[in-house]
Amino acid sequence: MSTTSFFMPDLGEGIHEAEVLSILVELGQEVKEGQTILEMETDKAAVEIPSPVTGVVTEIAVQAGAMVAVGQVLLVFTTDDRAGVPAEQNRSTAPGPEPEPAGEGAGSKPSPGRGKIVPASPASRRLARELGIELQLVPPSGAAGLVTADDIRAFAAQEAARTVPPSSGEQASGETAPPGGMVPEAAAPVPSTSAGEPLRECFPEGQVERLPFRSIRRATAARMTRSWTEIPHVTCQDSVDISALEAFRQRHREEIAQAGGKLTMTVFALKAVATALKNYPHFNASLDLDAGEIIVKHYFHLGVATDTEHGLMVPVIRDVDRKSIRELAIELHELLARARLRKVAREELQGGTFTITNAGAMGGGFFSPIINYPETAILGLGQARLQPAVVTDDQGEQGIEPRLIMPIMLCFDHRVVDGADAIRFLQVVIDGLNDPDKLLMTMI
Repeated sequence: MSTTSFFMPDLGEGIHEAEVLSILVELGQEVKEGQTILEMETDKAAVEIPSPVTGVVTEIAVQAGAMVAVGQVLLVFTTDDRAGVPAEQNRSTAPGPEPEPAGEGAGSKPSPGRGKIVPASPASRRLARELGIELQLVPPSGAAGLVTADDIRAFAAQEAARTVPPSSGEQASGETAPPGGMVPEAAAPVPSTSAGEPLRECFPEGQVERLPFRSIRRATAARMTRSWTEIPHVTCQDSVDISALEAFRQRHREEIAQAGGKLTMTVFALKAVATALKNYPHFNASLDLDAGEIIVKHYFHLGVATDTEHGLMVPVIRDVDRKSIRELAIELHELLARARLRKVAREELQGGTFTITNAGAMGGGFFSPIINYPETAILGLGQARLQPAVVTDDQGEQGIEPRLIMPIMLCFDHRVVDGADAIRFLQVVIDGLNDPDKLLMTMI
């Protein structure tokens, strides 16, 4: 018999920690290799964690609701070596070092810590190689001795400060840059008011409640902060008469429901946006400032912002241009249902090229949506309401009639596209939603 510690695995690029949603095993329970033992949430997706071995649970080192870092012990098992799972293989579940590239460090002076095993994610190891830093020399701050990307950046900055002669400007500011011009990310400061007073000192009296700021809420905050601080947002807005489209929707909604779908305004918006993106491809792009390039995507994976009780999620419908209204209605309905239950895979929340957010179902009118970084634009839909409108009949006679009018907004990155193109793009969407026959005829 041997003891095996199971460490928090690396769940993807850039992920350092996750929240334990539920523990599906008990002390003394026998488990099989591959059996789901934990449910964890990272970014916006719930992830099932399988057992790495066949054995008996002898220790549970975490509890539901806890935040755990990559490399931290989750559970401990006892295993039977005779079952074909040697102890050496069991220990491979802990984050281990990647093989060093051939010839790396040849001829260099041996360092005191070289050769020891250092827990670190693949992303952190790659960063260390890019900066020329030996992981063995970096003081770890993560649980179980995990070396994080922030540890590596801080160590690189310290090394640069010792080796790079300061210029006159650096002497004045006290700041230096590491080799290659890469500036390490600063540690997150204590939240404060505009006057610099720490936030925790702003509530001298009165009852307050402190809630954990993590999981979906924290991931959303980080993404929105980056979008708002990096992208110059511009919003153009208009209104669209969807009376004819609503009549079309009502005629076909039962047919779609019997097929397992739901015919919503978002389904039509998906097709209208795909057509507009093909006419104006710069709205289906991302800006790479480091490379000095605009990356135009020739595929159409559209995200749909979804309100759930766990927070905002943006599942992605892939290849919208290749799917019919019926196919989109069925796929979108199933995907949103799984998103609300947190049953979507991480891959289904990634790879979007453009986002649609529909606040109409909740009664929202005009608003200014925030672009889903690193996309270039986002389309917002408000609630359609009956309003008096001037209409012209086939004989050219004008009159006032009640029409179903929907607010529509396009927010775009002014570094990539200009206002004139935004208006033209929005008009293509409006024309498609205004007339279902035109929508079907213009789909390309």
